[in-house]
Amino acid sequence: MARIERVELRLVDIPPKVKRTDAIQSFVSQETPIVTIVDSDGAVGTGYSYTIGTGGSSVMRLLADHLAPRLIGKDAERIEAIWRELEFATHATTIGAISALALAAIDTALWDLRCRRRGLPLWIVAGGAADRRPLYTTEGGWLHLEDSALVEDALAAREQGFSGSKVKIGRPHVSEDLRRLEAVRSALGPGYEIMTDANQGFTLDEAIRRAGRFRDLDLAWIEEPLPADDLDGHIRLSQSTTTPIAVGESMYSIRHFREYMAKGACSIVQVDVARIGGITPWLKVAHAAEAFDMPVCPHFLMELHVGLSCAVPNGKYVEYIPQLDDLTTSRLAIEGGMAIAPSTPGIGIEWDHDAVKARSVAEHTRTIGGKP
Repeated sequence: MARIERVELRLVDIPPKVKRTDAIQSFVSQETPIVTIVDSDGAVGTGYSYTIGTGGSSVMRLLADHLAPRLIGKDAERIEAIWRELEFATHATTIGAISALALAAIDTALWDLRCRRRGLPLWIVAGGAADRRPLYTTEGGWLHLEDSALVEDALAAREQGFSGSKVKIGRPHVSEDLRRLEAVRSALGPGYEIMTDANQGFTLDEAIRRAGRFRDLDLAWIEEPLPADDLDGHIRLSQSTTTPIAVGESMYSIRHFREYMAKGACSIVQVDVARIGGITPWLKVAHAAEAFDMPVCPHFLMELHVGLSCAVPNGKYVEYIPQLDDLTTSRLAIEGGMAIAPSTPGIGIEWDHDAVKARSVAEHTRTIGGKP
């Protein structure tokens, strides 16, 4: 039985590769909490999560002061027990973004450790449903881009074999969103998927209005049209349109997902491994979605989500947004527009440890237990 002896904490700030804007914000920075766990046999697992520019220091303090010390001496294989203990330890402050991001960094490290000890990749250990999934791109669909740029990026993506492109919506007037979407549909034709994302930017009446105007475009989905805690609004919107409604990146509890699925408030589940608190709860949400005959199209984190999407039978797409290139030696493998599940042991990410150390914020670099 291998016990956890040491936990290493780092925070790395990664600038986005391109300007990223949506209906409510700009993605100015990716704060990346990184957790490395070492057990008594010398096995090592590394996990991570992310913010889009705020909250990283709070995640690191929660890890350093309250969660990581609880890991020392624990059996690293008892991932479910560890996750539940840590969730309960944060229960008094409720499960929300900060606690979920901290839990996810630990949980993904434990899964990486488990997979590496077994010499198997995550997609096999977690289920092994398929070895590849279709890709769609978001990187060329940001809200500030002109129509011509949206079309150019979508054409390039199709040429590479991608299945679709996501276009951000939420311009001041519906006519602007409609014009942008019509330009992409006209150029790409009916066989190419167009995903849209409102980033919680609409009121219910505006969401119903815009969904109606978009009806003839045959969109793959409308993502996060309303605030994520507006269950009733999503129910009413879903009942008013035939366009699939996608939710999940801003949900932090499997019970929240349960309510949405059971009450017909969505038809596509976009559970995010960092926002839900790790691989352990991610898999539970994905299997619950399978019971409701709903596909899982996870948000962001393509380097990690490719393995999880391939682990479950209802994994439908991987979202293409490169984010870890500056910190890793591995890259997402793509063949004919399909994301290929990594074959190496672990969660599918090989870290460039020198780059990670060089970019680490000294204030949030900490070793707990064992010898540094």
